[in-house]
Amino acid sequence: MKIAYISTYPPRECGLATFNLNLVNALGLNPAYDSENSFVVAMNESDDPHEHNYPNEVKFIIRQQNQQDYIEAADFINNSDVDTCIIEHEFGIFGGNSGVFLLSLINRLKKPFITILHTVLKEPNFMQQTIIKEIAIKSSKIVVMSKKAVLFLTSIYQIPQSSIKLIEHGVPDLEPILNNEVAQSKLFSDRKVLFTFGLISRNKGLETVIKALPSIVAQHPDVLYVILGNTHPGVVKHNGEEYRDSLKSLAKELGVENNIAFVNKFVSENELHQYLTACYLYITPYLNEAQITSGTLSYAIGAGAAVVSTPYWHAQELLAENRGKLFDFKNDKQLASIVNELLSDKSKHENLKRNAYQYGLKLRWPAIGNVYLDVLNNALTAGEKPKRVTPPIIDVESMPALNLNHISLLTDDTGIIQHARFGIPNLKEGYCIDDNARALILALMAYEQDKNKQALKLMPIYLSFIQYMQSEDGNFRNFLSFNRNYLDEVGSEDSFGRTIWSLGYLISAAPNNSYREFGRELFSHSVSHFKDLKYLRGRANTIIGISYYLCAHPGDELLVKEINTLATSLMNSYKTNRDGNWHWFENILTYDNAILPLALLHHYEVTGNTESYQIAMESIKFLNTFSFENGYLNPVGNDGWMKKHSKNPIYDQQAIETMAMVLLYAKTFEITKDDQYLSLMHTSYEWFLGRNSLHIPLYDFETHGCADGLQFNSVNRNQGAESTLAYFVSHLAVLKAAEAEYETLSSPLVEVDKCV
Repeated sequence: MKIAYISTYPPRECGLATFNLNLVNALGLNPAYDSENSFVVAMNESDDPHEHNYPNEVKFIIRQQNQQDYIEAADFINNSDVDTCIIEHEFGIFGGNSGVFLLSLINRLKKPFITILHTVLKEPNFMQQTIIKEIAIKSSKIVVMSKKAVLFLTSIYQIPQSSIKLIEHGVPDLEPILNNEVAQSKLFSDRKVLFTFGLISRNKGLETVIKALPSIVAQHPDVLYVILGNTHPGVVKHNGEEYRDSLKSLAKELGVENNIAFVNKFVSENELHQYLTACYLYITPYLNEAQITSGTLSYAIGAGAAVVSTPYWHAQELLAENRGKLFDFKNDKQLASIVNELLSDKSKHENLKRNAYQYGLKLRWPAIGNVYLDVLNNALTAGEKPKRVTPPIIDVESMPALNLNHISLLTDDTGIIQHARFGIPNLKEGYCIDDNARALILALMAYEQDKNKQALKLMPIYLSFIQYMQSEDGNFRNFLSFNRNYLDEVGSEDSFGRTIWSLGYLISAAPNNSYREFGRELFSHSVSHFKDLKYLRGRANTIIGISYYLCAHPGDELLVKEINTLATSLMNSYKTNRDGNWHWFENILTYDNAILPLALLHHYEVTGNTESYQIAMESIKFLNTFSFENGYLNPVGNDGWMKKHSKNPIYDQQAIETMAMVLLYAKTFEITKDDQYLSLMHTSYEWFLGRNSLHIPLYDFETHGCADGLQFNSVNRNQGAESTLAYFVSHLAVLKAAEAEYETLSSPLVEVDKCV
């Protein structure tokens, strides 16, 4: 078997690097393993690929915060002849928010892989939980090292037991040392050594041991507490050696400075083994229970050391059945009592060592390596983990159920509130007609879909808001404070156009005559402003609104003239800016871009104007050339936008941009009946569900809101009206397109209503 390992790797001084090296060496002992053609993909904490002098088995280096490296690493592995991969997971070694960049790699990886979780959090945040769930879906197996980790994964992360494998932390295959240089050193000679090792930081609780020393030294003056290890690099970066210095000051204050020694270095496994076999007691005084795996504790047990520890999760399991002693967190008096007892009672001390050594025999790396090889073999066989079957185009059953609870939460008796902090309405930001117009469209679509009663109840609120925001001259204000004071006299052309869209849609799809007549009154009162529109998106939104109006009133010559005038302005702008490979309406792509060709398709639909159709299709083809790199939607990012003949900046990505793409491809499919547009529509919609550059869903399955945007390393967790409405409008557009496809396939003579 040929394996690619994705982790940190020596000479980087890191517990995961040591674990990975041990795993590589352990698997190398098995005759079924191909050492020569296996390799390591090493994680670098900086952008300098030469930061570490890696050995030959490292064939690819990922710079932690460079997302493109993860994509290229996946391609490198896919193009190699390895059979499978092992990913060592710890949130801190991967880039992006909570290590989200790893998802770019695993979603592109074509080789089967298992993932070893070195940390499983009891209270993960949204990003952490989402990342672990996605890893579990993609992995052939999730490996954890404790029973508590299995419990957390099944109960908190809802990962099936069948997807999880418990393999305890491996330990070096080292026998007792006859000529122990550490034991014979000046530091250890004639002393009873209490020992702690690992990177030093405040959560290690070393002060608890120092506080216990006066009581221990009073009975055993020859005791020496040895702390082996460098200060954690992150601690040094921000606080220098402040914590180590505070420990020295504490020891001096308590009068035990001669009973403590710091060994500031990162040691080899052989040297560490000498320390562990030479010490009298090994102590892990960590400050809280939230440690699911401790490599240092496993090493101590493997070396047959007598261990005293606080009861963090891994210690509770590993030191059970008298393989060690536990003391309460921060309880230096209890620690002193246990240490004094073991220093005075040789038989109890020897019993602990014997029990630890016997248990440690089954944790030796050669045996653990064989278990990993079995898991990898299973990953290569059919049936180990059923793969999700992707339908040809749209799998309606796999879509989340329509749930408008978050929309209702954002809506009060005035209208829908603009913004939310996470899932909580932010009343300070008030309301805008933009969102209430979108909300009206959503409510109409939801009622059309399945006579949704919740949507019908919300509809008059949004209608009333639009009426309240219309000025006497027929124009519309945009912003309203929470105390219902107007914040502008005239809204933007964008907000005007979106309002016309919503009213036109209402006129063509109202649930009753009262709403239809009400909408037509508001719509007609605003027509005089159509000729004054100057900006493309205001015109485009208005075109869409007029097209819906004309579906209900095709004989209205005034509105036919208005829509033709507006569409001509879009086409003229396209002709002016079209240049070589640049087939667009402006010399830059900014926001809500897909609305422009969508408007021309609507124009073609109600007028039959073939030039509108041709320009729309040509600009759609141009959009497609850069919007679906790597197989998922990358809408134009708002970080500088996409200038003429330049690249898409990608981030930040906005939900309304994706909604516009969904609506564009839905309309294109409706007109052409070409399945490629149905596929592009579905791919665009899946951006909300995690098929995006970070592979993180923006739709929140708990709140039923939608995150406000996709950033370069995370999602914006606020769930305001704009993004949530964009999701649900897209969701309903996909459902409608799926129905249209089904009707077309099952009864080719059925004419689908194109207007609603």
